[in-house]
Amino acid sequence: MAWAEAPLKVVATTGMIADAARQVGGDQVEVKGLMGPGVDPHAYRQTRTDIVAMTRADLILWHGLYLEAQMEDFFHDLGRKRNVVAVAEAVDPAKLRAHDDYADKYDPHVWMSPVLWRDVVVEVQKALTEARPEAAEVFAANTQTFLAEMDKLEAYGARALAAVPEDNRVLVTAHDAFGYFGAEYGYEVLGIQGISTQSEAGLNRIGELVDTLVNKQLTAVFVESSVSDRSMRALIEGAAAKSHDVGVGGELYSDAMGEPGTYEGTYIGMLDHNITVIAGALGADVPGRGMNGKLSAGF
Repeated sequence: MAWAEAPLKVVATTGMIADAARQVGGDQVEVKGLMGPGVDPHAYRQTRTDIVAMTRADLILWHGLYLEAQMEDFFHDLGRKRNVVAVAEAVDPAKLRAHDDYADKYDPHVWMSPVLWRDVVVEVQKALTEARPEAAEVFAANTQTFLAEMDKLEAYGARALAAVPEDNRVLVTAHDAFGYFGAEYGYEVLGIQGISTQSEAGLNRIGELVDTLVNKQLTAVFVESSVSDRSMRALIEGAAAKSHDVGVGGELYSDAMGEPGTYEGTYIGMLDHNITVIAGALGADVPGRGMNGKLSAGF
């Protein structure tokens, strides 16, 4: 068929959405992700190259829920002329956490929960199917395969994270990106910054967290691949000043995935890494290379 020879041109903002489009679309799509490893979507602004790619695309997938805060107006304008879908806005608002800075907005970090991310994957399938109805069966089959892998990830996460001693189930990170993760796996999550990396990390907040580390005798905190570790270093130094030794439990993928072409550069690999690093650093016995034995570094 002629349509099989010309893949749908899809542009996705985050790596997580780009991966979902590739998993669902298979060889029917050619996906360009705008935000690579280490890129902070809260602060990202579209470049001239991005605009050209989007004006040539058959479908543009963005997250929504105020994640791409600097690009909201651009996408709303573009949606009047192009096929633009905010895929995370398909998640039922009743399942979402309130935003700590904006009364009318929600925490956008839904990819941290494989259960919530299922809804986004299904929305990606819907968007691709509407753009290319003749490939509906292919998209449906690919979606089921991907969702089965996500179910396996969810089960691994539940197993690994439940093996952490109960008193250690506190996740201290650079910004509040892990709320859905914490809710799903029963962890208290404490971020130095708020839901957006654009929020300020005040000295009072660092002081509060130092006291928490000392009082709960927590020994591990986590840095993020897309956020500066400056505030985290201040936290570790603050604990040391109170004669409490805290180390970096590992680097987590929060708002961006790993390098393209690596296992950590996929959604499954990103969360496998996070689950394995967190559980291992907080006291669980975890597989050295994660759920699938594919993690690039052993833990």
